[in-house]
Amino acid sequence: MPAKYRVEITPTAEQDIEATWDYIAQDSPENASAFIVALGEQIDALERLPLRCPFIPENEILGTSYRHLLYGNYRTIFRIAGKTVIILRVIHGARLLDGALLEG
Repeated sequence: MPAKYRVEITPTAEQDIEATWDYIAQDSPENASAFIVALGEQIDALERLPLRCPFIPENEILGTSYRHLLYGNYRTIFRIAGKTVIILRVIHGARLLDGALLEG
């Protein structure tokens, strides 16, 4: 199935992914690398079916229309602009999402 969307990862989301690797690698660099590879595969799958992902519950409070991809304990927060999926953040699911997290 050909890709229908282009996936762009913001610098902030890239930093989130690096921080996630660093955190997991404190216990096991191998597990950290395996997790990041699998997370990348999940993000890449958004090229085909981003609309399968639910809207985030915080949309009502934030006045946004963001979606999230859940993988393990992490949430990949993204928005769709035309045929582009823009990855905004990759955060631990226990973190509360507010407008300040989405800035930058």
